[in-house]
Amino acid sequence: MDTIATRLSQLRDVMRRERIAAFIVPSTDAHQSEYVAAHWQSRCWISGFDGSAGTVVVTQSAAALWTDSRYFLAAEQQLSGTEYRLMRLKMAGTPTVAEWIAECLEQERQSRDAAYYASTEVAIDGTVWSAADVEALQGELRRQGGLTLRTNLDPFASIWTDRPAIPSAPVEIQPIAYAGESCPSKLKRIRRSLRQLHADGMLVSALDDIAWTLNLRGTDVHCTPVFVAYLLISTTDTTLFINKEKLTPAVSAYLAECGVQTDDYRRVTEGLRHYFEQTILLDPAETNIVCMKAAVRDVIRHASPIPAMKIVKNEVEQRGLREAHLRDGVAMREFLAWLDANIGRTRLTEMSVDRRLTELRSRQPLYRDLSFDTICGYADHGAIVHYEATEATDRELQPRGLLLLDSGAQYQDGTTDITRTIALGPLTDEERHVYTLVLKGHIALSRAVFPEGTAGTQLDVLARQFMWREGLNYLHGTGHGVGSYLSVHEGPHQFRMEWKPQPLVAGMTITVEPGIYLPGKFGVRIENTMLITEAFVNDEGIRYLRLEPLTCVPIDTRPVDFSMLTDDERQWLEAYNASCL
Repeated sequence: MDTIATRLSQLRDVMRRERIAAFIVPSTDAHQSEYVAAHWQSRCWISGFDGSAGTVVVTQSAAALWTDSRYFLAAEQQLSGTEYRLMRLKMAGTPTVAEWIAECLEQERQSRDAAYYASTEVAIDGTVWSAADVEALQGELRRQGGLTLRTNLDPFASIWTDRPAIPSAPVEIQPIAYAGESCPSKLKRIRRSLRQLHADGMLVSALDDIAWTLNLRGTDVHCTPVFVAYLLISTTDTTLFINKEKLTPAVSAYLAECGVQTDDYRRVTEGLRHYFEQTILLDPAETNIVCMKAAVRDVIRHASPIPAMKIVKNEVEQRGLREAHLRDGVAMREFLAWLDANIGRTRLTEMSVDRRLTELRSRQPLYRDLSFDTICGYADHGAIVHYEATEATDRELQPRGLLLLDSGAQYQDGTTDITRTIALGPLTDEERHVYTLVLKGHIALSRAVFPEGTAGTQLDVLARQFMWREGLNYLHGTGHGVGSYLSVHEGPHQFRMEWKPQPLVAGMTITVEPGIYLPGKFGVRIENTMLITEAFVNDEGIRYLRLEPLTCVPIDTRPVDFSMLTDDERQWLEAYNASCL
């Protein structure tokens, strides 16, 4: 608490010198990544909250943090004792960032030091804000009484004295045996898409898009095999802006063979100023405002064409994903057998079972890393959606109740993501009932058959229908794409309540992960990673799709209230578990 108070005081000193009324700190980096390298973890440094999603706002008299339902309980605990006020996104009564700033500034102007608090300027570090978010924020601030936005202030450059450097670890080549398509072939497809959009080139900012395009991987971001860089593509040239120490002789030779030039990472804005083509595509959702302003040619504001290519896995990637999930299933099955043999006989804690599972996974061929920090929540900790055990919170497991275990791994041929809720012993009727509601939703969505082009939002209700009938719900998405030795969260396709228009097509991966969380009691989530494949083509020539489970881990039947299942649901469960074994 004292550390956070000191850091807030240092930030406010900078704000006073710069005559800034409020400063906003997002969770992103210069590439709009979900998970970021330590250099860009400013929001965590200034608040103490370490979740992957959240926005901090600091004025001279107040501080607040906005985050989503995955982190409500965790944020409440981590912010306890500080001056931060927790703002729960999408909950009734929660103000927007701009509304809260306007309210705070009005209160400050009415204070005894009203003359001192005369500034109406809000500031951000534009390198970590997308152009789209900056423009939306500017509009919201104007509507709150003419507040203005400054985009060139990075106070952490001076107050975060031991700030980690931008990572310099070497980049590695992802062999064609796992990628399934060469870098020149991908560049050719990208240029073809750009011509259709009447663009001569584009700047690629998203790190996973760069890694996919070049068939390169790195270790710059925890649990995500990407590297910090920009990629500038024109009709004839391709330039990778990257710190040179990251390029081994083998990677430099490979890039030259692919026709890719290199330049220093910090020269990307210079590269944009000297871009010689007539038009350039910049995705306002991915390009930071500094790069957007550096472009001197005609800018075509359009979504990048790369994600739509990347999320449809080729045959080699599909085969790799199946094999990676099979090996992952072996590790998980070994773990579940070990857990059954030791619960109630040996002292086990959330952290010790996490370590055991990681050890078993690491023994599998092609294992590289975890795909995210394991969520291992026993009893009421399972109700914290993105709970991560620490030395202070590590709970000893007892031979009763439920353990929620959400985990995954990065293998060189595929990324895995799986959640199992495990019975450790006797359960209450409520635990069995809730578990079965979640299972019914999981089965309903897993069995879906739908015409190609259906959006995930149109199918999301299948997973929620049974719990909705009893007044229960969850606020996170029901499913997300999974990369091929890339990010464990890959979009833009999703299963979720909010409208996401991206159509579902064969070759995409997507998770199915409904859950119910009862604070102070327990949580249940059941998650499989699925591959979208063809089911059949009807008489009219319309292609229908289905979800093929990639995850090869039996679903625990001990918590199931079988009286709640239909015959079809029982048959699906039995067939799925038999296929895993």
